[in-house]
Amino acid sequence: MGDLIKLLREGLPDEAVLADPDVIRAYAKDMASFCDAGTAAAVVLPRTVEHVQHVMRTATALRVPVVPQGARTGLSGAANATDGCVVLSLVKMDRVIEINPVDRIAVVEPGVVNAELSRAVAAQGLYYPPDPSSWEQCTIGGNIGTASGGLCCVKYGVTAEYVLGLDVVLADGRLLTTGRRTAKGVAGYDLTRLFVGSEGSLGIVVRAVLALKPAPPEHLALAAEFPSVAAACDAVCEIMARGHAPSLLELMDRTSVQAVNAMGRMGLPESTAALLLAAFDTPDPAADLAAVAELCTAAGATEVVPADSAAESDLLLQARRMTLPALESLKSATMIDDVCVPRSRLAAMLDGTAAIADKHGLLIGVCAHAGDGNTHPVVCFDPDDADEARRARESFDEIMALGLELGGTITGEHGVGVLKKDWLARELGPVALELQRSLKQVFDPLGILNPGKLF
Repeated sequence: MGDLIKLLREGLPDEAVLADPDVIRAYAKDMASFCDAGTAAAVVLPRTVEHVQHVMRTATALRVPVVPQGARTGLSGAANATDGCVVLSLVKMDRVIEINPVDRIAVVEPGVVNAELSRAVAAQGLYYPPDPSSWEQCTIGGNIGTASGGLCCVKYGVTAEYVLGLDVVLADGRLLTTGRRTAKGVAGYDLTRLFVGSEGSLGIVVRAVLALKPAPPEHLALAAEFPSVAAACDAVCEIMARGHAPSLLELMDRTSVQAVNAMGRMGLPESTAALLLAAFDTPDPAADLAAVAELCTAAGATEVVPADSAAESDLLLQARRMTLPALESLKSATMIDDVCVPRSRLAAMLDGTAAIADKHGLLIGVCAHAGDGNTHPVVCFDPDDADEARRARESFDEIMALGLELGGTITGEHGVGVLKKDWLARELGPVALELQRSLKQVFDPLGILNPGKLF
């Protein structure tokens, strides 16, 4: 380790290389449960592209693994340290380099916090849509690494659809530029898209060109209470089949509703089996809400509450924002799944999850980005109870198996990391897995970039 620290400091400021064991432990892992983390040899906080290149050249020379990190808000263990690695924390590379309202792009470093970018572009009448629930803490580099999503995906799509180009430091320290700044471009293979969602296993993103949109009008929302999950999912299917384009379409099951009621005294009826939240940012959102309200009523909603203003809309959406902390308050630990299914199979996914909860005697609440079929079953358990922890892990795996059976995917936006490695092989199949491993070998022949993740 002495040679590693010495060589790192030859090309980096002293304050950029952290070797204190207590400090290193603080960078060991992200927010995922059941994911092992090793002990890093050092933590490096670069401020420039050249710093990152020096780290990778040193790592290549010494055959030392490198684990890139953002804010460590991830939920798959993708940012977890491995024994003897260099943790490369990119949070100090946090400049918004350019906001161009004509080309509708932003050029940013990986450590820029999502919410800070959103506010910066909003000041110029622009909009960066991807909005993970951790948007006040998570970084753009982490969003790119895990191809993250958020509440607005039903209308605006996920992070991958907004990454036009990247600067990437490769495993040997070379700097690769991919993509473009233009609205269109099809020159060569789409290497940009290859890096999005690669969890730092192919290279270190040091700069990103992001697409922006004009700022939309303020949204209006409604909340609809249903006596069953099936009725709420029928409403979701009707809303989408009729061609509506909500900016948000979220669903909470009974367990989630009751948890939010207990924490926030929201006043929702205890009989509510499912709560559907819809919002529109169209030129005439009131008319869109009225049409959706009719569809909800026809599907069996017991009550539909539309908002008259953006402030009222935010109050209605407060329940959804409270879901995760409310569920976390019920037990000392949670496992947050991330299974995405076709919208038409959403009811089967939620009903199947409820059956899994009953089978294992566990509390599992589900909140879902219903408009795109992305469900987040939250398994609540006591990690100090070995039997309950075992049942939690088994239920987690059964939920993923259910998602695949329904034609879905094991992750819609959280990534694979350590948590879902075995399941990735099941979803991809042997041919795709072999090709993906071959791609990894091309970009990282020594296997030093975030080893042990994905495959």
